[in-house]
Amino acid sequence: MSGNSPVAVVFDMDGVLFDSERISRMMWARVGTEYGLSDIDTAVRDCTGSSRPDQFVYLRKKYGADFPAEAFRERCSFLFHSYVDANGLPLMPFAREILVYLKKQGYRLALASSTQTKTVLKELGEAGLLDFFETVTCGDMVVHSKPDPEIYIRACESLGLVPRFCVAVEDSPNGVRSAYAAGMRCVMVPDQIQPDGQLRSLLWQCCASLEELMHFL
Repeated sequence: MSGNSPVAVVFDMDGVLFDSERISRMMWARVGTEYGLSDIDTAVRDCTGSSRPDQFVYLRKKYGADFPAEAFRERCSFLFHSYVDANGLPLMPFAREILVYLKKQGYRLALASSTQTKTVLKELGEAGLLDFFETVTCGDMVVHSKPDPEIYIRACESLGLVPRFCVAVEDSPNGVRSAYAAGMRCVMVPDQIQPDGQLRSLLWQCCASLEELMHFL
């Protein structure tokens, strides 16, 4: 590797390694109907990649100061986990293969997810992916969630590396903005949300699937 080549890859989890954003969108839509909410698709898009507390703030701003944001999210979470318990949490295409490949290439791997630590460790462990990662940085370990850069800065620090030597792999606009603001090269693998021109300007690469990372890493 040259002096400016990346030495580590930091993955988001939901929508990158797990096909969980699709399930979340389904449950938000269902609960949105139960609550009689309008424009729930915009709420899902804007909240994807952010932490639960930041989602509470967003929902109250969008639907009113007295909106029961905690109860809404608890209902979404209950339906999500009920679905996963019944059907399993599927991996995204090439998720395991890209982790095996990057390890063989000598990259150091870390995870930066807005999801709480307990859930991250459980889901990675059950999928047999946890041991791929040297460090795991989660939403309850930071003050500010994506799109703030804190979680990616913390993830790089956990590896003892400065951000310019780390690549972030993301699927959401909030995640891309977080990684870019941290000073990392960001690869987007769009899942539920396609990048617009402004978001593409922040990207190092945009890939149709995780398999494409093998072309340049």
